[in-house]
Amino acid sequence: MRRGVRFVVGAGLGIGALAAYLWYVGPEEVGSRVAAVAPWAVAAVCVLMLAEATVDGLGVWASVRPLRGGLSARASVQFAFAGDFFDVLSPAGPVSSEPIMAQFFGVATETSYSEALGVRGVAKYVKSAAQLFLSVALVGVLFLDAPASRFVLVTLAGAVAALVVVGAALVWARGALSMVVVAALTPVVRVVTGVTRRTPVGRDAVVDAVERFWERVVQFRDAPELLGVIALSGVFEQLLTSLALWVALAGTGTTVALIPIVAVIPLPQAASVVPVPGSLGAYDVLLAGALSLTTGAPAAGATAAVLVVRTFELLVSLGCGGVATGFLRGVRA
Repeated sequence: MRRGVRFVVGAGLGIGALAAYLWYVGPEEVGSRVAAVAPWAVAAVCVLMLAEATVDGLGVWASVRPLRGGLSARASVQFAFAGDFFDVLSPAGPVSSEPIMAQFFGVATETSYSEALGVRGVAKYVKSAAQLFLSVALVGVLFLDAPASRFVLVTLAGAVAALVVVGAALVWARGALSMVVVAALTPVVRVVTGVTRRTPVGRDAVVDAVERFWERVVQFRDAPELLGVIALSGVFEQLLTSLALWVALAGTGTTVALIPIVAVIPLPQAASVVPVPGSLGAYDVLLAGALSLTTGAPAAGATAAVLVVRTFELLVSLGCGGVATGFLRGVRA
């Protein structure tokens, strides 16, 4: 019964989010843009979006491998679809969805919430870094002479620099950061556990949780091959999304090179800071503009391609992801 309730709630949220997307963009706008793309291209985009979501399972498998052996291949794909579901519904995308998913990962692997959050935080960092480094390399080596590409290069390089600085700061200031986190969370945890348990959890439990988090973060030093698999999974996702956009553009009669599309895919990731579930509208506009800027594709064709890809991406994330979420356990038996 509990699983049935989760399934109904997940399906309801998925349908609501998809309805919000259609309302924001406009059903007639989506319909006209989809109609502008050849049927064969629409079918190919659907298949590629399913493949992109499935490939993410490889990164999930590698990221949770340190947690008591991790998950099976099938369960990893299920969690990947569920992660996409929460990516869409969360205001800041993966930044705010991973704390939610960590609860499911912890229950499935019989480990703690903090341990699951530690390995998944590393996975998201490595995945984003791999995609950004690939884009910077492509733009810097192949398209540096074009003025538009220089702008893209500066933007992507700035994102890489910020990623490196944040990562270095977290490692360097780990001790001080842990003290701040413990001081901030202890009162909150004490109040919450005072409601849910007979004996509230105190500072020692919070300190232990933070230590477990950092232990899992640095555990990948002993398994660098897992980091390689995570990075490879991110690159595969980037290539499949790029191929879907390339096919959608071809379906509008616009022929462009594939490599520039691969290079600009991470560019709109800044849209995840927009406090709107799925970054509705913001991601679409940024990606369509970047495509026109770097490939020379007409604005109408780029907009149609992005809307088609994003629509199927949301259908997969909310539809398949909602179903996958409905069969996960978030509470220990």
